[in-house]
Amino acid sequence: MKIQTILISCGLLMLLALAAPVSAASDAVSGSNTSTSTSVYVSEVTMDPAVFYPYEEGTVIITLKNGGSSPVGVSHPNLLSASNDISIIKTDKWQTLSYIGSGSTISYEFQITVNKNDGKYYALFSLEVKDGQNLHYPLTFEVDSEDLHVAISKKPETFTLDSEATVNLSLINPRDGAIKSIYITTNDSGSDITPSMTFISEVPANSVVEVPFTIVPHKATNITFNINYQNGDVKRETSVVLPINPGNAKDAAVPVINNLALTSSGNTYDLTGDIANTGVTDANGVVVTVGLPAKGTGTYPEYAVGSLASDDSSSFEVTFTCTDLSSVPVVIKWKDSAGTDFSVTKTMDLTTYSGSGGMSSGTSSSTKSSGSSSMQGGPGGDMSGGPGGMSGGPGGSSTSSSSVLSSLTNPKGGLSSFYPVIAMIVLIIAGAVAYKKRKWIVSKLKKQQ
Repeated sequence: MKIQTILISCGLLMLLALAAPVSAASDAVSGSNTSTSTSVYVSEVTMDPAVFYPYEEGTVIITLKNGGSSPVGVSHPNLLSASNDISIIKTDKWQTLSYIGSGSTISYEFQITVNKNDGKYYALFSLEVKDGQNLHYPLTFEVDSEDLHVAISKKPETFTLDSEATVNLSLINPRDGAIKSIYITTNDSGSDITPSMTFISEVPANSVVEVPFTIVPHKATNITFNINYQNGDVKRETSVVLPINPGNAKDAAVPVINNLALTSSGNTYDLTGDIANTGVTDANGVVVTVGLPAKGTGTYPEYAVGSLASDDSSSFEVTFTCTDLSSVPVVIKWKDSAGTDFSVTKTMDLTTYSGSGGMSSGTSSSTKSSGSSSMQGGPGGDMSGGPGGMSGGPGGSSTSSSSVLSSLTNPKGGLSSFYPVIAMIVLIIAGAVAYKKRKWIVSKLKKQQ
């Protein structure tokens, strides 16, 4: 058996050596004959795929043309390879004698498997020609295990919640043959992705194709792009993951509140303060309100500040009711220049406030969705006179006097917090003066009569 294999290999090598000048002639643009005694030559060779993966199946179609003036009979097409590099799975049915008319063509199809790893491998197409020399044509099969590469080539520096962002997916084909029928699908419950599926007919050899997507994230998540494609008839797949960690863009508006003062009247509370935009861009249509468990009511359930340019500030006032004053969420809403809605929630922690301490805005984290920030009190402690929260004692009943006292002792309380106290003091002084001078006033009135 070894002697037979050696003899066959030697015979194929001799045929390849004899066919070399013939194949060169057949590849010429002039389409000259591959034999001096026949006008039939190989006019086209089609391989699908053009470049094989190791041990991949494919199809080879060889087209012959009769460039002469009379019909030529051909038969027994075959593919030969050394060391079983190429295996024929199925041969063409045209094994009997067939005639190619003048100027006509005939094609032979072979289903094959390349039984090798990366590299170039050779085979010989042979054909018997009636009344002429047999035709031999060398073929080269390229095998490459390099896969399609996928990368995120474009994305924003920071994704912002509920805001559109453009992401580009790069399909990189490093192979010498085209990759076809590419389907890209993605689905994520935490984001809106457009398109959710796209089709690319082909990525040419040694080229890159950019595929754009629009993404609107609603939470932190990982988006997986699944890429299915074909090399010949073999389906393959790969994927790439895009992490979404929402945050604030560097040029976003950043609202900050401070100089807070809280007063109460019965079950209604009045919150005043200042709001400033410390970001780079303008905040349009700024509205300040409260979130649950607080509920806006009274004169200013929502306070429309308007537009805040960068480094600009304004005052606000919100009136609300609340059954649980352990914390009050202050909600700030605004829009950017594109009309995209933003909101941030800054939570006032009232459990650390005391009548002699101040209330500061604390720290906050601003995103498009409701965030949370702690508005801690100063060294004075919590915002209560006892365990009952904002109360005058253990019973937890709210009193207006304690809130007024808090405003008086808070240097950042705002002038509006002093109006009721000033009015009360003026009335008391006026009443006392009138009482002491009542006899003198009465006598003056009688003299005027």
